[in-house]
Amino acid sequence: MARIIRQGDTPFVVGNQQKDYKQLYYSNPEAALKVPVTLQSGYGLVEQGTALSRNLSAGSAGGRHQLLPYCPTTFDGTEKHAGRAYLVADGAALGNVVYVTQDDSYKFKVGDDLIINDNTTAAENLGVISVIDRTSELHRAQITFATAIGAVAYVTTSQAYVMVEAGVGANNYSDCVGILEKSVNTGIGEDAAGALATLILGNVVLYEGLLTGFDAAAMVDLATATSFGQYVYIR
Repeated sequence: MARIIRQGDTPFVVGNQQKDYKQLYYSNPEAALKVPVTLQSGYGLVEQGTALSRNLSAGSAGGRHQLLPYCPTTFDGTEKHAGRAYLVADGAALGNVVYVTQDDSYKFKVGDDLIINDNTTAAENLGVISVIDRTSELHRAQITFATAIGAVAYVTTSQAYVMVEAGVGANNYSDCVGILEKSVNTGIGEDAAGALATLILGNVVLYEGLLTGFDAAAMVDLATATSFGQYVYIR
């Protein structure tokens, strides 16, 4: 699958864009336990084999129960973890707003519960999103939430980010619920519309090297998953 990532009116060549189809299953795909799911909008192309989590926001106004990419527990800012929206300004202590890129702001809906974290400070649940302001400034969006940040600021130099609540606090509020069977495009920015997809739950052996964002914590989340050489067995 080739994707054009650059356009222009002068001649150019885009290299390294060929995407090979991989075999995710080692076992018989027809024997796997799978369910249809809806992925929340704004996360772009979510590739086959991505570990997914579920929106656990308390209210029904946002994307409650829709799925989104799982966020591994450790990170340094160099990884591609679509579930995160990295801050473009520090999250001020005792503040009720954060700033993300315009495109990343579409990963959230008013009514979603917001989580903030970085790699030096414990994650905090900021409660429900009340306003997403995409018009006051063109280069970034402001997200307003119910519960003020604590006494410690979340700083961009520590890869501070926000995400939808999708798990318990012990796991940075992101718990893996299964594996995406086939790549889907949830859209980016204002035209994002989400995607219908299939979630692999169990009775399957997958190639571990084909899984995205599937760390040790995700394996614990699934409870029935076991790593065996190059394979992952999910009972």
